[in-house]
Amino acid sequence: MRVWQVILLLTWLGLWQWTTSAGVLDPVLSKTPGQSWHYVVTAAQSGELWSNTKSTMTAVLLAWVMAGIAGVIAGLALGLLPTGERILTPYLEAMNSMPRIALAPLFIVAFGIGLWAKVALASTLVFFIVLSGARAGVRSADAEWLRLSAVLGANNFQLFTKIFLPVATPAIFAALRLGLIYSLLGVVGSELISAKDGLGQLIANYSNIFQMEAVYAILILLALIAVILNQFMGAIEARLLSWQPPEER
Repeated sequence: MRVWQVILLLTWLGLWQWTTSAGVLDPVLSKTPGQSWHYVVTAAQSGELWSNTKSTMTAVLLAWVMAGIAGVIAGLALGLLPTGERILTPYLEAMNSMPRIALAPLFIVAFGIGLWAKVALASTLVFFIVLSGARAGVRSADAEWLRLSAVLGANNFQLFTKIFLPVATPAIFAALRLGLIYSLLGVVGSELISAKDGLGQLIANYSNIFQMEAVYAILILLALIAVILNQFMGAIEARLLSWQPPEER
């Protein structure tokens, strides 16, 4: 599998080089992998790449942790309180249907162009993803287990800790894993609109001056970060859910 992955990567790089050398694309867009690599080396040496990556990742992790905790609590509460869920569902659906990128100017006015505007926008994405996962996880509890627990005299705390929470945990982790990627998307989207620093702001700046090799390099870096985050969360999920049968993970 690793060999095929390497072959696909080399094929993609070869096609990228060929489209540039053959003049398939507009000259403004035609930049070689070597040019993008040169930017990476130069930006890494100057510190530009590291400082902006740090800014982006700080906002990503803050938004993910804060919105993830809030989403888990809200999702579990809604799953355990069906009456409250029915009351709040129309409002939650209305808020979730709003295009998040349209909220970016509002957050920038409220928080400025610093860290917290990026965190706020990303949090709106992560919160609803985690909330939906936690709520769905609680509602997936087997009715037979619940009836058996009631017959055996289990109280509400025991039902929560022994049935609802274990059953909901896989769905919560899946939502957190997806939420981490969307946190990255939300932060970069906010930076593209307006920010002091960050990888999204670098993309906007270099796009304005048509330095496309830098744009390509930063996009590839973002893709690499997303893969690393996804693999990291997958490893944590597999370790913490090792009690599950392999086919259920």
